[in-house]
Amino acid sequence: MRKISNYGMEVAIGAIFVVLVFLLYVGLPPAILVMGLLMFGAIFLFTRSRGGLAMGAAGKKAATRKPEFLTFEDIGGQEQPKRELTEALDFLVHREKIQKLGIRPLKGILLTGPPGTGKTLLAKAAAQYTHSAFIAASGSEFVEMYVGVGAGRIRDLFKEARQQALKLKRDSAIIFIDEIDGIGGKRDGGQHREYDQTLNQLLTEMDGVQGDESVRVLLIAATNRKELLDSALLRPGRFDRQIQVDLPDKSAREHILRLHARNKPLSPDASLGKVAEETFGFSGAQLESVMNEAAIYAMREQSETIGSEHLSQAIDKVMMGERMDRETTREERERVAIHELGHAIVAENVRPESVAQVSLTPRGQALGYVRHHPQQDSYLYTLEFLEQQIMIALGGAVAEEIFYGGRSTGSRGDFDQATNIVRTMIESGMSDLGIVHPEALTQEQWSEENGKILEELTGRTRALLGKHKETFEHLLAHLISEETLTGEQLRRQIKLQAA
Repeated sequence: MRKISNYGMEVAIGAIFVVLVFLLYVGLPPAILVMGLLMFGAIFLFTRSRGGLAMGAAGKKAATRKPEFLTFEDIGGQEQPKRELTEALDFLVHREKIQKLGIRPLKGILLTGPPGTGKTLLAKAAAQYTHSAFIAASGSEFVEMYVGVGAGRIRDLFKEARQQALKLKRDSAIIFIDEIDGIGGKRDGGQHREYDQTLNQLLTEMDGVQGDESVRVLLIAATNRKELLDSALLRPGRFDRQIQVDLPDKSAREHILRLHARNKPLSPDASLGKVAEETFGFSGAQLESVMNEAAIYAMREQSETIGSEHLSQAIDKVMMGERMDRETTREERERVAIHELGHAIVAENVRPESVAQVSLTPRGQALGYVRHHPQQDSYLYTLEFLEQQIMIALGGAVAEEIFYGGRSTGSRGDFDQATNIVRTMIESGMSDLGIVHPEALTQEQWSEENGKILEELTGRTRALLGKHKETFEHLLAHLISEETLTGEQLRRQIKLQAA
């Protein structure tokens, strides 16, 4: 396979020929001519290898390497994207039927969604489903500083896909381009000729202006930034189907966990359903990491099975990072304990039975944390829910103010969370500003409304925690000595104080 486009080879050969004629014209000795020839030959070979570097990954190596045997049944969750994709792929499988109904074959399928949701896995399963030749590439492999190189690689990619299909005696090929926003970004009319030519060549190939139509090529692309793509790429006739691949819900999470637990020995007390409940917002990649980390924890303890405690530790690891061996002073541990108890007491008051554990174990950048019992998967939030979430976030800082008369830098992340929720409230028309376009607000209006909401909720949080000073005092020594406090112990103490 040629490593660079024919255009690039012709330019290089032509340049060498012109230089040799010039050297003969000026009458240089033969030795210099030979040296010049060797020099330009070396430059040509270097250019040839440079031009084919990314194509080697996107073309020949990817084409000759068969994709791993992967079916849609091996992909957990994502039932709706799998149905949409299967329907689109049937146009490749049942050619006679679509010809009878006069259906135009699809040229491209765009998979959009957050990272780690399984877009690449869906593309591999699509190749297996259609028995097509499969080539994978990344958008960044076609970006070069030299004009025309990226366009040449696009041509070679489609050419190699057709050749590979013929070699395998198949009538279709699937090209998968991950992170297509690297080459398919919006054209702004500037001087980025390399990007424009690469995108133009991709559009031409998708239109089928050039190439052997006996082999049907389907382009599947993935991106998590669809808004950055050029409108010419998204129009019908190019990416005919745009399939949203979202984060999995509870049942899908359990399905994914069971798939990744097939080769792992689970103990009888390990409940994947409970893990699915506790991992709201996790992607498929994060769930796979949970199962892998749980197996690592079991190996560290020389356990023959993976227990519930290993799964719990793995969730904390994926969510917050590895446990750190940080040496803290007694004063710091006491302040962290007060801070985390503030979060937990507020949470237990506004949402009873919600706290699972309070811990002083440092993980990632956090010196302590509160784990909550899983809530039901929710996608719509009321004003009351958002205000409660802000109060929980402010609970740590308010508790420090009550006991120490001031705050610490440990509240920075809590304040970021609180202000982000306030922004959601304002943009959703839940503030006193009413329904207003966010861009119509000045910075002063944003600051004023943000300050007013946070001040009111801070006051409510301070009043709530002021009623539970005895709860702090009874639980503080236990939390410092044991490093953990269960939700049941917290609730028991709150009930004793209430009585």
